[in-house]
Amino acid sequence: MCVGTVHGKCARGTADQALPPIGGRAIVRSMETPDNATEHTGIAAQDWATASADPQYRAAVVDLLGALAYGELAAFERLAEDAKLAPTLGDKAELAKMASAEFHHFEQLRDRLTAIEAEPTASMEPFAQALDDFHRQTAPSDWLEGLVKAYVGDSIASDFYREVAARLDSDTRALVLAVLDDTGHGNFAVEKVRAAIEADPRVGGRLALWARRLMGEALSQAQRVVAERDALSTMLVGGVADGFDLAAVGEMFSRITKAHTKRMAALGLAA
Repeated sequence: MCVGTVHGKCARGTADQALPPIGGRAIVRSMETPDNATEHTGIAAQDWATASADPQYRAAVVDLLGALAYGELAAFERLAEDAKLAPTLGDKAELAKMASAEFHHFEQLRDRLTAIEAEPTASMEPFAQALDDFHRQTAPSDWLEGLVKAYVGDSIASDFYREVAARLDSDTRALVLAVLDDTGHGNFAVEKVRAAIEADPRVGGRLALWARRLMGEALSQAQRVVAERDALSTMLVGGVADGFDLAAVGEMFSRITKAHTKRMAALGLAA
């Protein structure tokens, strides 16, 4: 499946894989994929003032920040909604704390877009429909499904952004990594889900199926987003900011898949 165009040609990932979801993170995740660049070169070794002289790179960064910003805003909104499903006041308060952290991340990204003379709302708009569709199609039916979606489903996006960050200019990379920083809530989801499975092992099968559905829906929506944004897709598969070539895309997916499998195991679920 085509994930974007490069020099007028359809770019495909290894084994025809799609890109992970562009945003919508909520609980920040343990076992994330690492920053794989041991030594920054090219644009990754430059600051924003130097790198942004390339108009295509600038457009790709505006897309990336716009996608992340809307993802954080959607995460805030979703966590506030999921709090209604919380079984205790303590759980409700924990989700409120997570929502507050996500809104702060949104503010950081919004302010950065303004600082680089990109209108925040216009930068987010291209990603709103796909993200809204994803969240509508994967609305959790209960508290546990909401936790699995936040911890497992949204973590794929976090891993993806970390991979991209290794190839961004130093200023943009620092911001992206800051908004992906682990706020310590991953353990909360693991504790709650594992306790539920221990209390009723049948819950594990249902949640494992739910996690697989999340993966499929996320990849489908991601294809739609990236294919429509040429600057962003070009950066991901090569041509801007020392981007990924197709072989590197395959390696990236391998790392993300391994991280996903580890998270499933942490929850006590089969991948």
